[in-house]
Amino acid sequence: MTAAATPSAAERARLDEHASSLARLAARAVHPDGGFGWLDPASNLDLTRPVETWITCRMTHVAALEVTRGGKAAATAKPLLEVGYEALTGPLQDHENRGWFPATGGNGDQPGTKAAYAHAFVVLAAASLTRAGHPGGRKLLAEALDVFDTYFWDETEGMAREEYDAAWSACEDYRGVNANMHTVEAMLAAGEVLGDDTYSHRARRIVTRVIDGFARDNDWRLPEHFDQDWNVLLSYNEDKPADQFRPYGVTIGHVLEWARLGINASRALDTPLEFAVPHARSLFEAAITRGWHVDGADGFVYTTDFEDRPIVAERLHWVCCEGISTAWTLYEETGEEQYLEWYERLWDYARRYLLDAGHGGWVHELSPANGPSDTIWWGKPDVYHAYQAALVPLLPGMVSFAGAVASQGS
Repeated sequence: MTAAATPSAAERARLDEHASSLARLAARAVHPDGGFGWLDPASNLDLTRPVETWITCRMTHVAALEVTRGGKAAATAKPLLEVGYEALTGPLQDHENRGWFPATGGNGDQPGTKAAYAHAFVVLAAASLTRAGHPGGRKLLAEALDVFDTYFWDETEGMAREEYDAAWSACEDYRGVNANMHTVEAMLAAGEVLGDDTYSHRARRIVTRVIDGFARDNDWRLPEHFDQDWNVLLSYNEDKPADQFRPYGVTIGHVLEWARLGINASRALDTPLEFAVPHARSLFEAAITRGWHVDGADGFVYTTDFEDRPIVAERLHWVCCEGISTAWTLYEETGEEQYLEWYERLWDYARRYLLDAGHGGWVHELSPANGPSDTIWWGKPDVYHAYQAALVPLLPGMVSFAGAVASQGS
């Protein structure tokens, strides 16, 4: 890391205030049936939608970080810890078969499957609750890790399996990079909070296989979809290119996100991963070159094919957030002005198009012309990506958000 990569006092104040404004917005998502619901475009709770586990976990995580760091919205955020905890130990938890349901309530039946994606977020939320001092956090974290270890973690492959039925009797043949990406995030947080290198090593195994394997071997066009033996499925979901969680082709935002997570994982133990920074450079360059302004307008496209042609050109807020986070992380590691310039450029884009001054938070999706759109995401499901983007420059040397905010104090 370089000493030069320090935000100015004015920038620190701006980021601090923005993070706290997002934590306040999370309070608007508290659902009367427990957990956190879905906010509409005007930042009002939509009671027709279910309470989803991944959203409840993300909002709980944000609230716990705000409390731990002593942010300006800490008093507002503190009651939200119990909201999340009660939902994750109550209606969202499968008390018969273990694990967590994808969602409860809303209009229509909810699936009973058990997905690694949602369970990784339970681990993340429980780790953040533990760091924030919630009395039930450590027990919840132990249970979440035990479930994850029992069903999802494949020690032979060094990767996470994807999804089971409700009773854990059958595992889906599909394997995915998205769930493993969030497993890295969750394991880094658990490792720091518990002081257990087992989880840090696990995160580094995933990062090594994905970044130094799948991404490098495909010239940084990271494949997302695989069969149960981890053979790549390049045409997976070609008929559903705008899928929210398993889109066809290369997901530009994930290319950016993996770049940052590789550096985070490299910092987790005494011996750094030699490939982490150079590969992060390559991933960032690939995302910028193949995803930014490639159709004549500013912004990152959602996906491309494996010949770099845009497939879904909508601009999603989380992709910009991950670009901001990765640009700063690379600036912190290298001190190179090009990354600071991208950090500032992406924040300028966000202020121009994505920040919702009237209703708070970020607009989740824009059209290819940077106008209103809801092709993929409607409303404002959560504040997780934006909150974390505001925190990254405030947490030098970060491995996980839970570990870093605790070490900062406030």
